[in-house]
Amino acid sequence: GAHVFRDAARATSVRPLASFHCSAQTMGAFNDNVTFSHIAREWRCKWESKEGDLAELQKVLDSKLAAIKAVDGVVSVQRVVCGGCQDYKVVTKLDADKFGAWEEAKFAPEAEFLAEIEKLGVKRIETQTYTLETL
Repeated sequence: GAHVFRDAARATSVRPLASFHCSAQTMGAFNDNVTFSHIAREWRCKWESKEGDLAELQKVLDSKLAAIKAVDGVVSVQRVVCGGCQDYKVVTKLDADKFGAWEEAKFAPEAEFLAEIEKLGVKRIETQTYTLETL
């Protein structure tokens, strides 16, 4: 069937990250006091069953984790699970200067991950790109 993946940044009229400047020093800035040196890509969905969807989601992530971590510039890969609102999120944080190459590669293995979780029947499959800094 047709993929219904949504890029939340584009869907909510947030200015795409690509419009922000990244200097040769691998630092970007939204303004004078909000700067960044990392960009993250998030894949997310809503699950319904702890024994079914959630367990299967983790199997899919486990099968892709080595490929995600092998992306040049990866700083961290985090998994977020909320039992209350049934969120499942994977956040991959990269050095800002390496992010463009991953974007050009269509965030591989993103397409495979999203296609596999779509087959599970999970809801609201979305992606989003944003800056992510430790303060």
